[in-house]
Amino acid sequence: MSLLRPRAGRRGPAAAGLDGRPGRNDAVQRRRLPARAGGLLPRLPALNEADLPRGLAEHAWTDRRNFLDLPPELSRWDAAGAVILPIPYEATTSWGTGTREGPAAIIEASRYIEWYDEELDREPYEVGVCTLPSIDLGTVGPEPAIARLRALYDDLLEAAGDRFIIGLGGEHSISSAPACAWADRLGGDLTILQFDAHTDLRDRHHDSPWNHACVMRRVLEHGPDGGNRGNAADIVAVGIRALTREERDVIRDHRIEVVFAHEMRRPGWIERAAEALGENVYITFDVDFFDPSLMPATGTPEPGGGSWWDALDLLSRVFGERNVVGADIVELAPRQGEEASAFTAAKLAYKMIGFWSEYR
Repeated sequence: MSLLRPRAGRRGPAAAGLDGRPGRNDAVQRRRLPARAGGLLPRLPALNEADLPRGLAEHAWTDRRNFLDLPPELSRWDAAGAVILPIPYEATTSWGTGTREGPAAIIEASRYIEWYDEELDREPYEVGVCTLPSIDLGTVGPEPAIARLRALYDDLLEAAGDRFIIGLGGEHSISSAPACAWADRLGGDLTILQFDAHTDLRDRHHDSPWNHACVMRRVLEHGPDGGNRGNAADIVAVGIRALTREERDVIRDHRIEVVFAHEMRRPGWIERAAEALGENVYITFDVDFFDPSLMPATGTPEPGGGSWWDALDLLSRVFGERNVVGADIVELAPRQGEEASAFTAAKLAYKMIGFWSEYR
């Protein structure tokens, strides 16, 4: 199976606007629905499957959860400018496990985010945020699982129009599906902005080309087409501090701009990363970009990582200067009793929605 599935067409019309938006998220306006047993998030009102992307009807709609715990009028598909897609897929982790629990932990933590963003002086939730059902990719091997996810993303992007979709992993191997789907829709005119501790450019790992450590190699093969973008890179990777000699050679032989973590200690790295991007950008954010002191709950932590403000300073510039078409946040492996990591990932997703709504 191939990730390369050319599809015609471009992004559709803008999502419908909202009427009667609520104000501040005080105790009255931010009302809670009754909680489900077992500490799970409130169950959303039944959605009309006919109103949702065709491919989603084939997947198990279990434990439906709501990012930010929004009321129905702000979380319906037809009222949302942003979309959260939980993808609890884990099949090729190399060290620590638990990424399958990442989406649920992020959505649970999002209940405690303050809706007002002091940096933007606005409440980004007002664009509406629809949380889609968790995607069950089944028990098939990694290659057919990712091909299935790619087919779903093709349908989802067709239906979404100008909605901003954030996929929540799950391991990093899932990122090849949305990245390549977007590359095809844009005729290859796309740069991948990768926040990561690792380059993930191995050809094979643990005898599999679909391992999470190979995801950017697969994206490089099936995704962006540098011939359409002048001097822009195919991949811009920031925060890198662990790679093999093979991966170093791949970087030298391809249109890849890398900002190593040690280079982030000096001024100018944000300008360098931003200037290497093409007009259209897809963001894949592996949470091990962050230093383990900020993000301990990940499967392959590396010391010397980026800070919260490193990430936000670059994200703000990229959203402000480029057309960011979508994003994913991957590799959170929640730990019992340690809530800060999941909250950080949830806040990161909300900041992306805020930047997107501010600069679109």
